[in-house]
Amino acid sequence: MAQEHNLGQAIKTVRAARGLSQEAFSDVSSRTYLSTLERGLKSPTLNKLAELCEVMDVHPLTLLTLAYAGEGDDAERLLARVRQDLDVLSAQQPQ
Repeated sequence: MAQEHNLGQAIKTVRAARGLSQEAFSDVSSRTYLSTLERGLKSPTLNKLAELCEVMDVHPLTLLTLAYAGEGDDAERLLARVRQDLDVLSAQQPQ
């Protein structure tokens, strides 16, 4: 069975860890929209994701890592995979 990737839960986890209310995002998002993201009813654009991450003071890749790997050792394995993918892709770039 495929692992579920939960961006909404990752947003909620980081927001709570930072001690932020949904209202803290009022400059970039409505509370209703943020709630729909956290419940997995909608998915943000990359630009919106970057804005949300700016409010939470985390890099978007941190949030995506949490969404794809969850907490714990899986994050280390995922980051190693990303490093490997980037190395392969950069080696394939024309000089």
